[in-house]
Amino acid sequence: MKKIQFILLTLVTSILVSCGTTSTVPVTGRKHRLSVSDEYVLSLSTQEYAKFMKSAKTSTNATNTALVKRVGQRLATAVETYLRTHGFANEIQNFAWEFNLVADNQVNAFCMPGGKIVVYEGILPVTQNEASLAIVLGHEIAHAVAKHSAEQMTKSSNSSTLVQLGGGVLSALGVDSGVTQVATAAASQGLTLLNLKYSRDNESEADYMGLIFAAMAGYDPNVAVSFWQRMAAQSGGNVATWMSSHPSDQKRIADIQKHLPEALTYYKAATTPATTVKSTTSKKSTSTKKTSKR
Repeated sequence: MKKIQFILLTLVTSILVSCGTTSTVPVTGRKHRLSVSDEYVLSLSTQEYAKFMKSAKTSTNATNTALVKRVGQRLATAVETYLRTHGFANEIQNFAWEFNLVADNQVNAFCMPGGKIVVYEGILPVTQNEASLAIVLGHEIAHAVAKHSAEQMTKSSNSSTLVQLGGGVLSALGVDSGVTQVATAAASQGLTLLNLKYSRDNESEADYMGLIFAAMAGYDPNVAVSFWQRMAAQSGGNVATWMSSHPSDQKRIADIQKHLPEALTYYKAATTPATTVKSTTSKKSTSTKKTSKR
């Protein structure tokens, strides 16, 4: 009995320790607790990205490659400006932006923690234009800015700890070793950033943040609706929402439409020339001076 009590105490202690530190997601303000450090995640990201790029074939299309780099850098600049002016300046040090287009027909793109962005050539026929590409990259950058990888790794780590310690409890209780082995098998599963699956909540958050990021960078967020409609048609049908890590196409599009009014305020601010205000003020001042002379 004392052994069981000790194991249970260890279990509770481990859960408490794994709570980690509280982090706030920019734009949304959502708070989550992370048990993995930025340094650890960035180290893994660097390794995984180098491994991926070593095996990938970069695109030979100079025009499209330049497009990806241009859109990516424009978004990165807007994101860093937002972080710097909204109390997240310390987060900027975690990003070393890099943009690559790879020769692959997959309809896909990703952004590793630290700002390592990869676009597959297969998605360009679906984006069709620069603004829609910005919607895609905004979504991927949002995953990195919101630290969704660290969040999912924390959840996986916590679950593995519970399963491992649960296996110890089962053994202490005299449960058959075969059952214990099955219970602890899940804890041995490997985890890499490239095959990490985000939750539906993470995906919805990235949709929202990405829409805002694209608007901040001066890209019309209205194109997001038609882009995701094309993506829905590309998929050839929806997977049941409860079976997928992504929201259904209908929900994704409906949520984007709901967020458009807010995104458009950022777009208007980004595309309204600052010189317009200065010019108007200058004219009023000149007019006042002329009147006073008379």
